[in-house]
Amino acid sequence: MITVKIDKGYNLNLSGKPSLKLDAPENPTHVAAVPERIPFIKPKLKVDIGDPVKIGSVLFIDKKRPDLKFLSPGGGKIAAINYGHRRVIKEIVIKLSNKEPKKKLSSISEADLKKTKKEKLAAILMEGGVWPFIRALPFREIASPDTLPHSIWISLDSKDPFQPDPRVYLHTQETLLNFGINILNKFSSNVHVIAPADNSYLFENHKKLISHTFSGCYPADDPGVILYHTKKSSPENHAWYINGQDLLLLAQMVKTGTYPIERTVAVSGLSADESVHVKTRMGAKIDSLIPNSSKKNGGHYVTGGIFRGHITQKETYLGFYETSLGIIPAFPEKEFFGFLRPGFDRLSYSRLFLSVLNRSAMKIDNSMHGEERSCINCGTCAEACAVDILPQFMYKSLVADEIEDALSHGLLDCVECGLCTYVCPSKIELSSTFTKERRAYYQEQLTE
Repeated sequence: MITVKIDKGYNLNLSGKPSLKLDAPENPTHVAAVPERIPFIKPKLKVDIGDPVKIGSVLFIDKKRPDLKFLSPGGGKIAAINYGHRRVIKEIVIKLSNKEPKKKLSSISEADLKKTKKEKLAAILMEGGVWPFIRALPFREIASPDTLPHSIWISLDSKDPFQPDPRVYLHTQETLLNFGINILNKFSSNVHVIAPADNSYLFENHKKLISHTFSGCYPADDPGVILYHTKKSSPENHAWYINGQDLLLLAQMVKTGTYPIERTVAVSGLSADESVHVKTRMGAKIDSLIPNSSKKNGGHYVTGGIFRGHITQKETYLGFYETSLGIIPAFPEKEFFGFLRPGFDRLSYSRLFLSVLNRSAMKIDNSMHGEERSCINCGTCAEACAVDILPQFMYKSLVADEIEDALSHGLLDCVECGLCTYVCPSKIELSSTFTKERRAYYQEQLTE
């Protein structure tokens, strides 16, 4: 077992962390697929409004990779296809029938897995709609089975306190987790399972599976961070990764031959009593997950993680990769005599606030607590960066359209954790700039 110590990052000591309680909302009437929030794909619809669909029917494919299929998370009829700016497909909404029919897909038993060739296995994962759970570093696009990776990384726990806890989603799932790891072993001989060194549950129940442990703050759990601190050669940069819950869904599809739709979602409400885990389904409506007090008191809804997620509305639906919902309280535009407050209960990376002495969990809100200013080259972003890049110089290179300089400063090592934006005293949207430019560079490489 290899131990990796990450010195940089930030301890997200936030209130509202979901308890281990597992709730189950009422059965939904509608679910949806959300192509808009799947990066690097260009969806091509295979259904129209009014079409009947089964659980596992093809809703859309990727125009660039037609073998990449995205399946229906519900059985019923297509109720709506919602478009956004420039006719981007935002949502494919399905009205569920009372008895949701399921499409039978190919399956493989545990006994037959050993003699199954990786080409056939990849085709089954493609047909079953679970291949997109496997993504590739450094760009985080959906992996291609045509180019096998040097290694595959499985992350079982997150340092983001608003992500699902493995004590909930992994409970009684050890056999399925083992099966999922065996599936990935067909594509690489270097399959690594990573877990935080302080997670006693994972060591008591899954110690034999864990290959790498890490110590450190957010985003030390990210496979890109672990790879950065362990790689010894350039070929190792080509790696795949998947999180624990997605691996369970992938294994379930291969084992049963049905498209998996269950999701465990961490919901962080405005009150401690309503910060729980919810057993729901893929593509669930946001409104069905919001606690009652949060509906009454309002707030901002963020899916997919506080630093990496998307601001959304309660009328929308969970995206393909999203397993968390955070409700962030709205901060007043002006705070009466705010300049006189010493900031003991104000969350901040800066050591100038008295909150540096406060060890209790603090609330997060939607305020920037300041306005965007020019970069002062203070180096705060580099101080927090877990992969030792120089975000301030990278940002200036990108503004000057010097992509080669940005690459030399670590653009491809960026793990898109969002910390540089959070700690920046000038309130510059560094992370969104880096993500946008990384994706643009990826598209350029495809056209060359």
